[in-house]
Amino acid sequence: MTPCTLFARIPLNAIVAIPKLLLAAGLLGLLCSSIYCALVLSASWGFARRRRRFEARERNFFPPLSLLKPLHGDEPDLESRIEGFFAQDYPSYEILFCARDHDDAGLRVARRVAARHPQIPVQFLATGEPAYTNAKVASLELMGATAKWEILVVSDSDVRVAPDYLREVAAPFADPTVGLVTCLYRGVAEGQSLWSRLEATAMSVEMAAGVLVAEWIEGMQFALGPTMAARRACVEEIGGFGSLGRYCADDFVLGNRIAASGRRVVLSHHVIDHIVLNAGFLESIDHQVRWMKSTRFSRPKGHLGTALTFGVPFGVLSLAASLALGLPQLGLAALLWSVVSRMLLAAAVGGAVVRDRRLPRVVLLYPLRDWMGFCFWMASYASNKILWRGEVFELLRDGVMRRHVPESAANPIGEETLLPPQA
Repeated sequence: MTPCTLFARIPLNAIVAIPKLLLAAGLLGLLCSSIYCALVLSASWGFARRRRRFEARERNFFPPLSLLKPLHGDEPDLESRIEGFFAQDYPSYEILFCARDHDDAGLRVARRVAARHPQIPVQFLATGEPAYTNAKVASLELMGATAKWEILVVSDSDVRVAPDYLREVAAPFADPTVGLVTCLYRGVAEGQSLWSRLEATAMSVEMAAGVLVAEWIEGMQFALGPTMAARRACVEEIGGFGSLGRYCADDFVLGNRIAASGRRVVLSHHVIDHIVLNAGFLESIDHQVRWMKSTRFSRPKGHLGTALTFGVPFGVLSLAASLALGLPQLGLAALLWSVVSRMLLAAAVGGAVVRDRRLPRVVLLYPLRDWMGFCFWMASYASNKILWRGEVFELLRDGVMRRHVPESAANPIGEETLLPPQA
């Protein structure tokens, strides 16, 4: 039977109903995304109000800290970012750097910066070939075992911080029930690439909005990788950093386990800069799809519902269906609202929460980023493989990650073989 014959057998009323169903789906999705927008606005207002009260307090809690900085090669402007960690307005802290080998280019940069600040205690470590699928965890385990102090502050290499960073992050630990502190971040695209600017917009708005709503509804149950400050005892209680070695989203798992242990996970009022290092189209797309896939396997139910947080795709769907039904005014109104609501969301989060210094650009770009985010969400279901640091991995249940062996290197009968996860 040809496609034309099959189509001819579909009842006419069923064909006519298709645009109506699509319009209903578009308007329902737009309603859900509008409710989500209202939740974000409420959570943003609450966060800004709490921060004003927090900033008015005098800081008088300065426990000694161990700052853990995993590195992997050189990066654009890495030296100036590392410099910021040596310029902290904090009375007592040490910095530990770790890479795969002692001759790592990132470690060489760190040594050069450390030589200019002999007053800050520093250690340089190397793991050798990582014992875990997630190589970063090997660095965290070694630094954690070597660190001198009780509070461990993990900070990624692609973040830039202000001089009051450690003061703000340490403050919540005055409450003995607090086990972990994490920070929101604003995306910073220092290049001129449109793709890096769109990725930065996602960091400043989409990521922050989701965290704010999650905190408002259920409290913090996870951590954000760019900053994870934890009590050593809490890390040891959940099995140590090494217990995270099988997972792609080690930050999510660390925060989730500490929260499950009964300790509080606190979202700091301090916001840091997260530098976008992916200037090219393919690099940026790969990075953002990897984010989505990581979330899909770490929080499958929540990730499924993420589809209803996007607005512009439902506005476009409503417009297309309305045009098919001869209702252009309804479709244009739906599309216009989807764009306006996204700009309103971006203004609230980018302005009141992360205080993005390029707010007009963020507001204008976010409707496009909202559309792209939905595309990335769909792409996250296309496969369970990700590209990370030049290696291909497969994501499994609960976010467990294992290396993938291509078919050309598989067994003689052509079956795909995967290396087992490492403990």
